[in-house]
This record gives sequence, structure tokens and C-alpha cells, in this order.
Amino acid sequence: MPRSHFSPASYAGATSPGKHVALSRRRSSAKIRVPLATSRCHVTATLLDGKAVAKEIRDELGARVTNVLQRLGRPPALAIVLVGDDPASEVYVRNKLKTAEDAGMGVNLDRLPSSTPLSAVLGVVDRLNKDPKYDGILVQSPLPKSLGADAEQRVFDMIDPGKDVDGFSPVSAGRVSQNREGFAPCTPAGVIELLVRTKTPIEGKHAVVIGRSDIVGKPMAALLLHKNATVTICHSRTRDLPAMARTADILVAAIGRPAFVTPDFVKPGAVVVDVGINSVTKAEEAKRIFAGYPDRLQVFEKKGSVLVGDVHPDVAKTAGALTPVPGGVGPLTIAMLMANTVRAAELRLR
Repeated sequence: MPRSHFSPASYAGATSPGKHVALSRRRSSAKIRVPLATSRCHVTATLLDGKAVAKEIRDELGARVTNVLQRLGRPPALAIVLVGDDPASEVYVRNKLKTAEDAGMGVNLDRLPSSTPLSAVLGVVDRLNKDPKYDGILVQSPLPKSLGADAEQRVFDMIDPGKDVDGFSPVSAGRVSQNREGFAPCTPAGVIELLVRTKTPIEGKHAVVIGRSDIVGKPMAALLLHKNATVTICHSRTRDLPAMARTADILVAAIGRPAFVTPDFVKPGAVVVDVGINSVTKAEEAKRIFAGYPDRLQVFEKKGSVLVGDVHPDVAKTAGALTPVPGGVGPLTIAMLMANTVRAAELRLR
């Protein structure tokens, strides 16, 4: 089984660390100055448009997909495993299926009921590891709690690193940490791609990452470090978190708490990357977060819910650049999943 060789310092098939080719070679038009909210936002921040960058990435994959098809006799192919019926997971998987199909890639969904024992899930992963038709494997998380507290870890451990296009296996994590070739998790990889394509300086800057998860916070810090940023990781036990965050030139919020990062966390002019995506369903919370933003409250009144990131909308008055929610980091995650899968297929041609 081929091993993964996808540099977490490039995300584009670069042959040496820190060198961007293919994905990051083009200058992006996705950095434009627009008002991020109405009414109370009198100062505009630069919008880092993840949708536009994600489209660039997908468009650039077209020729590579064709090349794989011509040389391998089939397009790059992704196998997705969905266990249970979590509504958010259903949406995420549907978007991944559509994106892969639109890109001309092969994609297959193994749907398992929530009652499936962990041994059976591991059996599916083992089968996909051995199946030469698939270049990448993605097991959608979260897994049902009935599978056990260590289920995700055991499943990720089982995935062949050569097919670990989500970048969650311990082998992938080690390669990211050591800046060796391997698959980086798609969300942190997408953030780096966004910063590079929008010509946002990273080298020599102080980056603060709020959140220490294995799939976003830790790899995000490692990837920024590999781009020569000075990196601080903050978490729930960090003392005087707002003061620490205010030292950041680049602030990444990845904690899963709606509108947690307020203007007092942000140094004027800082670049703020909002990884969170939270659904607000309580009227009191919606009014608290979006007081003075009638357009967002109208969305809530119409749908009964409204999306917000980990960053409060008032941050647009302080930040120099900001990713929106939705339309910021989310589209990049899926685009990088496609890029990882194409890269995995290309490695078979070596």
C-alpha cells in the first residue's frame, strides 16, 4: 500500500518544505474590503473570502483529475463512511459527495446504522484500506456515542496513512508535527492556503491559536510554525485569555463557542480566522449576539436558527482582516479534502 507523501508545508504537491506550487502559485482575488455587518459595524475589515479561494483550488484540480484518469484508468476516488444519522454529519457528507462528483472524481458512501458495533466499522475501514479502487478514506465524525469513548481514535488508527486524506491518523499527525511529507488535516491546511493566496504575511508574525484539539488547534499551530510564525496556543485554562489574544498578529479561533471572541480579544488591524461554525437556536442568544444587526436577526426569525462563528460580529470593527461565517473556512475544508484525494491518487503514479 502506498504511503502518503503530501507536504503539510505546501498542500500542493511541493517537493520541498515551505515551497508552494500548483495550489498556491496564483494570486488570489479573494481578499476584498467589504462591510462584514450592518448597522453597528462602522469600520470595515478586509474579507478573506474562503468561497473564492476554495473555487480556485477546485478549478486547479481539473487538469490533475484528468491526468490521473488518463494514467491510472480511473479518476481519483474517495470512500466515505457515515455511521448513524447525525443531522450535521448528513449535511457535511452530502456536500462532500456533491463536490467530489462535480470535480469528476469517484466517490462512494458506506452508510451504517448507529447500532453498528465498532468491530464492524473497523472491518469496513480495513476493507477500504485493501481496496485499490479508492485513494482516500474519510470516516465522518462524530461517531455515535454508543461505539465508546475511544471509537474515533481506534478508527483513525486503523486508516492506512496512504489513504488518510482527512489527516487524522497518528502517523499523519506525526508527519505534520515534524514538517514531513504527509496529509495535513483539511481545515488547518485550508487556513494556510487562504492566508498564502491572499498574500497575508505569516513569517515573523505572532500567531495565537485559541483551541487545542487534535484535528484543528494543534495541527494549525504546527502549520503556522512551519511557515515561520511565532505561535502561542491558548485554551480553557489560559490565564487572561483576552490579553494573550490581543498580542496576536494572526488570531485563529477554533473552540466551538458561539461569538466567544469579542473585540477585546483583538489587536487593531489583526488578521482573525474564524474556524467555528455554530447554530444559534435560542432567541435570547441570537438577540445578545446580533443586537444591532437586524439582517442577521431577520434570518433567525425566518428560520428559527442562525449561524455564527466563534468570533463575535463586532470584531469587524477592530480586525484588519476577517473570515466570514458562513463562507470563510468551511468551503476550504472540503476543497482541501478533494486536493488531498487527488494527491493520494497521484502518488500511485510514482
